Amino acid sequence: MKDIPFELFVAVRYLLARRKQAFISLISLISVIGVSVGVMALLIALALLTGLQSELRDRLIGSAAHVYVFKAGGFDNFQEEIKRVTALPHVTGAAPVILGLGLAQSAGSDLPITLKGVVPDLESNVTEVEKKLQAGSLTALDVPEGGLAGIVLGADLAEKLGVYVGDSIQVLTAEGILTPFGVTPRPRVFKVVGVFRLGLYEYDSAYGFIHFDVARKMFSSSTSPFLELHVDDLFKAMDVAAAIPSQLGSEYSAQDWADVNSSLFSALWLEKMAISITIGLIVLVAALNIIASLILMVMEKSRDIAILKTMGSSAASIRRIFVLQGLIIGIIGTSAGAIAGYTLIHILDRYKLIQIPIDVYQISHVPFRLEPLDFAVVVVVAVLVCFVATIYPSRQASKLDPAQALRYQ
Repeated sequence: MKDIPFELFVAVRYLLARRKQAFISLISLISVIGVSVGVMALLIALALLTGLQSELRDRLIGSAAHVYVFKAGGFDNFQEEIKRVTALPHVTGAAPVILGLGLAQSAGSDLPITLKGVVPDLESNVTEVEKKLQAGSLTALDVPEGGLAGIVLGADLAEKLGVYVGDSIQVLTAEGILTPFGVTPRPRVFKVVGVFRLGLYEYDSAYGFIHFDVARKMFSSSTSPFLELHVDDLFKAMDVAAAIPSQLGSEYSAQDWADVNSSLFSALWLEKMAISITIGLIVLVAALNIIASLILMVMEKSRDIAILKTMGSSAASIRRIFVLQGLIIGIIGTSAGAIAGYTLIHILDRYKLIQIPIDVYQISHVPFRLEPLDFAVVVVVAVLVCFVATIYPSRQASKLDPAQALRYQ
């Protein structure tokens, strides 16, 4: 006990009130619980939104390219263009792509499909589609002489169509043949040569990969090819996209993955801020409880404070007693909330306890990812708020006049 500072000893004794001071002790306990719940809820909310944002980003980047390059008037020689763009800093891969819309038909099922024309040997340098194949291969997209063109379908789309590797489907596009009655769409038969699952419902339920040459013939008048790039650092994609017009010429334009999905990530960021602020109010309510409990403590202990002052305790010493009381409440509550929050985050993420509709959120469960910086900020801010809550009551205690306090005792 000799090593414990006098102010800390008194602060602990006041917090552990007994008998007639039990009500003050109860308020202190409620304050601790309030801080704990606020910190725990805030950590879980931040981990939820960070995990959701990171998971969507990782799956989007695995499914699509980092940078998209377009050229006014179209590309003339893809081999030369690929050599030029891969010579740029941070670019590790490039592939030509063409996109078009169609209607997939099989066994009475008609479903919209987004056809992506790719060069099998180059696509693996840009996206992870080849790694995510459940069956078949991209190389099977090469059209054999006199045979059917191949198509690789998303797993959910293949399931809805009721087809698998080796089956055939018809694809109807807006482009067709000219007849006396106008342009008549002409269905084209494809052989399913692969099935992929990228983990994003948008791709797994609506995308089909075909050979670039086939797609170019199908969509020759309705859409133009472009280049997809892969960079060595995901967060350098913006710099690479910005540098392309100056490096290659003004006829070139580019978009990075963040720009393409800006609305999605902006919405997630706004949700993160809104939820953080809302749940952060719980910590402020707990801080108000600390103020209330300390003010009641000052009123209850006015006689004790007066005696301490008459025995030589300074105003600064009295102030430190009540500041320490608030800090003890804040540190205990913050520590308990941080431990409980971290434990719950680990359990929720490991066992995937929160399932969500995949067609809305693109993923089947809520991932939780707690960043060290978020954890540190929440803990520091919670303790700081508790400290600020002690300033007014501690100043009032230090200003107490011993003569007035002891007059009617």
